[in-house]
Amino acid sequence: MASQKSPSFIENPKDGYQLLLVPGGKCLLGDPQIEVELPDYYLGKYTVRNKEYACFLDEVQPDEADQKKWILLDDNCRVVRAGDGYRVRGEEDKPPAQAGQGESETSGWANHPVVQVSWQGAQAYCEWAELRLASELEWEKAARGENGRTYPWGNEWDAAKCRNLQNRGNERTAIVWAYPEGRSCWGHYQMIGNLWEWCIDCYDEDAYRRYAKGDFTPSTIGEEKVLRGGAWPFDAPDIFRCAYRHSSHPSFCHHHFGFRCALGAT
Repeated sequence: MASQKSPSFIENPKDGYQLLLVPGGKCLLGDPQIEVELPDYYLGKYTVRNKEYACFLDEVQPDEADQKKWILLDDNCRVVRAGDGYRVRGEEDKPPAQAGQGESETSGWANHPVVQVSWQGAQAYCEWAELRLASELEWEKAARGENGRTYPWGNEWDAAKCRNLQNRGNERTAIVWAYPEGRSCWGHYQMIGNLWEWCIDCYDEDAYRRYAKGDFTPSTIGEEKVLRGGAWPFDAPDIFRCAYRHSSHPSFCHHHFGFRCALGAT
């Protein structure tokens, strides 16, 4: 049961990022499924957007070495250098984005998820925002609910409920609150589709054997980090299962890698 002291929705004061409560308790995760018990926690309602990441860079003003470790500012990226700061592509002449701007904004790249961010870049953002990356168990519970559903909406694949190769048209990413019919049971957008999302864990092939024994701590040993969620260049239903695990080196930036933030509910 969720604590009565934990509101169902919070807005992070640092960046205006919105997080939804995932109530603590038992759930079925993994493939084959195991029973896992997690406390209350919050997970981002959506992946971190271009405007939020540009605001972070604009405030932090990283040196060249850190900037290159965190994000690849190439043609696939919608965050750009603008004079002495950072902006969203197409908005170079505007002031930095303000926190807490609403969901009615649908034009331009501001509300698309930031891409080309390494795990290191996701970590740096979370530290600045006083948040953190989710563990893969937290990510998976938020995606599939307590009863181990295959996809956020249920057990049957429906390509129309998430951004993927079949429905992206001439685009790649979608705005972060597109495909509302594909939300998780707690209201999180695009837990599958749109982007692969970095988790805090090192990738451990045998992690679920350890979880089955009651040790739910994220792995800290391994050269690669966990990614979850599937992404727009794919259309195989198996890849979009909430239980599907992917990984990459933490320094790697890719045009379908992004992240969302988490926070404990203490």
